[in-house]
Amino acid sequence: MKKFILLHLLIFLAACQLREDGITVSPPIVEPAAPTAAAVVLDTPLEPTAVPATSEPDAPPSPTAVPAATQTPEPTAMSTPTPTAAPTATPEPILATTIQLVPIASGLFKPVYLTHAFDNRLFVVEQHGVIRIISNGDLLAQPFLDIQDRVGSNASEQGLLSVAFHPRYGENGRFFLNYTNNSGDTVISRFQVSSDPNVADPASEQILLTLSQPFDNHNGGQLQFGPDGYLYIGMGDGGLAGDPLGSGQNTSTLLGALLRIDIDHSDSSYAIPADNPFVNGDARNEIWGYGLRNPWRFSFDRLTGDLYLADVGQNTWEEVNFVAAGTAGGINFGWNILEGTHCFSSSNCDPAGLEQPIFEYNHSEGGCSITGGYVYRGQQFPQLWGNYFVGDYCSGNIWATVPTSDGTFTTQRVLGNSGLLISSFGEDAAGELYVLDHQGKVLQIQP
Repeated sequence: MKKFILLHLLIFLAACQLREDGITVSPPIVEPAAPTAAAVVLDTPLEPTAVPATSEPDAPPSPTAVPAATQTPEPTAMSTPTPTAAPTATPEPILATTIQLVPIASGLFKPVYLTHAFDNRLFVVEQHGVIRIISNGDLLAQPFLDIQDRVGSNASEQGLLSVAFHPRYGENGRFFLNYTNNSGDTVISRFQVSSDPNVADPASEQILLTLSQPFDNHNGGQLQFGPDGYLYIGMGDGGLAGDPLGSGQNTSTLLGALLRIDIDHSDSSYAIPADNPFVNGDARNEIWGYGLRNPWRFSFDRLTGDLYLADVGQNTWEEVNFVAAGTAGGINFGWNILEGTHCFSSSNCDPAGLEQPIFEYNHSEGGCSITGGYVYRGQQFPQLWGNYFVGDYCSGNIWATVPTSDGTFTTQRVLGNSGLLISSFGEDAAGELYVLDHQGKVLQIQP
């Protein structure tokens, strides 16, 4: 016991010395501590503190061959498996008070996202441009896809950031990627699986959208199909502290926005859904919501269709936003007028008309960069039913939150100092939830 205490004291002193010396520490690829061990809080979140100040402002390209909104076909309903009802043991969500993280796989290189293709496989995105498969508990040696040749990942927020499988993937074998290319710009593209279900065709890429990035941080990166069958894309404000280009409140750029597009229109492009909020207006028609700084993971509750979106804060506040299913678009999430519920822009701090987060935490409470998660809808652990889980990259803290009868949310920290660099959460086809450690592990959330 004395040796254990002495070891942790030495680690703490060493970390303090690193901070005092101003050394930037990159997360090594090492085996993390056990889930209940104290975390080593690093000063290097996914968002770098220093980026080039000489980059040119973004001039968003106008996508080609986007048909008029009136010509947009009706989307096909999403085929994601969903429970038909809450487990009988917990008909209403009960706020979790504690969880454990059980290791599922290790040996990954900077994993940043996990999802499924409507079967029992887990697909894990590695930041440098590779997608790996976990099948029956085994990490397959052969990648599902390797596009390192076209992925730029020199900065900590660049790289291959997300994958989303078409709702009818079983029929058409199509999936979509969000990555930064070798020029640092965001690319949204479509790929095709090969005749081998465990191997995709890297030559099948069809680029749908390329968005110029003015700096190398705040790229967002999430892709998610909504319950309406449309593809949602989370875009950061383009980088640097304080949103110097004003992208968050500028609807003439796709930066700082949640986009919504129809990818079933044609083989070469995408369409604008007819009910997008800015169709035929002065704003970019792809925008569904705006006022975002760096949305690092959003998800739809697979049972209700509600949207949960985590937005990384500047220096003080991290936040989670909630949008009820059926809400019309055009939502202003507040950046850079607000950071969380707090004034950020002293020249204009009127919160009227701005979406207020359901949960926020201060960096003084532990943490520096929020990582959004999912609502638990699995059948394996009914006591977790209805809990939305969210974490922090730096501290390894994890919180759970549930709605109450009066429309507010109750939140509880369910795991502190996990020892993980939480880069993402993930959901499998059955609704079970996972946590990704940027140091190379996948762990399952369990009671």
